[in-house]
Amino acid sequence: MTDLKQLVRGLGDSPGVYRMVDAAGAVLYVGKARNLRRRVASYLRTNKSPRTASLMRSVVDIEVTVTHTETEALLLENNLIKTLKPRYNILLRDDKSYPLIFLGRSDEPFPRLAFHRGARRLPGRYFGPYPSATAVRETLNLLQKVFPVRQCEDSVFRNRTRPCLQYQIKRCSGPCVGLIQPADYQQDVERVALFLDGRSQALLSALKADMTAAAARQDYEQAALLRDRIAMVGSLQERQYVDNQGGDADVIAVAEDCGVIGLAVIFIRGGRQLGSKAFFPRVPEGTSAEEALAAFLPQHYLGQNPPPRIYTGLPIADRSLLAEVLGSDAGHRVEIRVPARGAPRHWVALAQSNASDALRRRLAERAGWEARLAATRVALGLPHLVRVECFDISHTGGEATQASCVAFGPEGAIKADYRRFRIEGLTAGDDYGAIEQAVLRRYEKAPLPDLVLIDGGGGQVARAAGALARLGVSAPVLGIAKGPRRHFGDEEFYWPDSPAGWTLEDHPQALLLLAEIRDEAHRFAITGHRAARGRARLVSALDAIPGIGPKRRQVLIKALGSVRLVAQAELADLERLPGITPVLARRIYDTFHSETDQCP
Repeated sequence: MTDLKQLVRGLGDSPGVYRMVDAAGAVLYVGKARNLRRRVASYLRTNKSPRTASLMRSVVDIEVTVTHTETEALLLENNLIKTLKPRYNILLRDDKSYPLIFLGRSDEPFPRLAFHRGARRLPGRYFGPYPSATAVRETLNLLQKVFPVRQCEDSVFRNRTRPCLQYQIKRCSGPCVGLIQPADYQQDVERVALFLDGRSQALLSALKADMTAAAARQDYEQAALLRDRIAMVGSLQERQYVDNQGGDADVIAVAEDCGVIGLAVIFIRGGRQLGSKAFFPRVPEGTSAEEALAAFLPQHYLGQNPPPRIYTGLPIADRSLLAEVLGSDAGHRVEIRVPARGAPRHWVALAQSNASDALRRRLAERAGWEARLAATRVALGLPHLVRVECFDISHTGGEATQASCVAFGPEGAIKADYRRFRIEGLTAGDDYGAIEQAVLRRYEKAPLPDLVLIDGGGGQVARAAGALARLGVSAPVLGIAKGPRRHFGDEEFYWPDSPAGWTLEDHPQALLLLAEIRDEAHRFAITGHRAARGRARLVSALDAIPGIGPKRRQVLIKALGSVRLVAQAELADLERLPGITPVLARRIYDTFHSETDQCP
């Protein structure tokens, strides 16, 4: 064990990051400091908070990394927290990227408007982020009704020979086959950008001017079209959004109850509210709302291009430093404010209501889940029940067999621990062997749960228990099978050593919980199976076409984008591809269209 007092005396006054390490070498806490010696020394004082005292009882060493600036320390701290997930740090569990709207380069003749998530590699403009994929798709759908800018994939656009359905229903102007001039198309693109930038008044002014000009030259059909667009833009503003002061901002509020902290973020883009999202970070006991907010901001925004303004309901420490770091990371200035008046103050109040409501629902759901978990523990006679993992098998006549494993804990589903297994090397339809293989592969490295639940009867349970025995580990294994009528409430349960099934009709809460976990495992398995089956059928169908070898298959996929798009391609599109003769193109087309093109 390191002499911590001696370690502190050897530290300098530089900024940096420190890591608290326990006897097993695990990092318990990561922190940053403007002055390392002063900050680390504060942990050794006798007058400590209960949380700090609990932490220091386990600390045997403190590792230090010196940085040039406090800004570098903040960035390093954020990276280490996300990588190491220390037990005593506040951890934001939802770390996925947010969806955006992508608009292609203005120097392209016919740029594309599309949904985007992930790295911004393609040249063009990005609008957002949006709180959910649903918000993006709704916006794209509404825009398509007003400005018929194409939303198809570039591979499809380049290979069209006739207008698609979107043109027929007046949601695309048909640039793929030259039905609109580039100048007219660019005008629609510019107006889409005005709308997404929140410059609705400038957009309406431009549309009204064009309508007046069309009427003056007696082009009444065009004037009527512009009139309808003006009405739809006004309708969009009323239906979808609530105006603020304009520009982009996020509004964040925190709610706290029963040791649980919830945060709500309201997204405002171009002066329009795009919805909200709730977060429930994992927080150590005794964490204050201000501490949770301060930890949330860098984890949530670094690498995510934050808006220029972030309004918070509570003041946070090092606000100016955090704003500087976020601005440097995003490439534009970022302000973090606690508004005292005006519209931003009302937005904070709305965010606070959202946070309180989300937290109230979260606590109610958790209380109900914990009650059912406790009832299940009693019904099954288990000494301890916190984590349950459930396995299910899905296939179609033995084709594309997939196994699923879902995990549930004290607060419900733990989706980060869900796993799928592609079952191989077994006789088609061997569900017993599939369960055994999935259990073996799952627990070769993963820790055991308190209960392994198997969707199946005594045969599946016996093979699952045998798999655990082969691994030299032990955990309760329970089978859940549908009863004779296959209705909820008729389920029969099996232990490995009890060949006869039994019911939980006297324990409705336990039955409800186990059936819910079983249904989730089934949903997860069948979703994976259908995707795998679809991919296998498409690929096998392409490989089975005479004249298609590896090189021609590569030409098809490279030109059209995927096997699915090859299957959807028109005959003329296939004939234009290099190395694809008219006879071969007809063969490919007939392979994928022979069934659907036949008359009933």
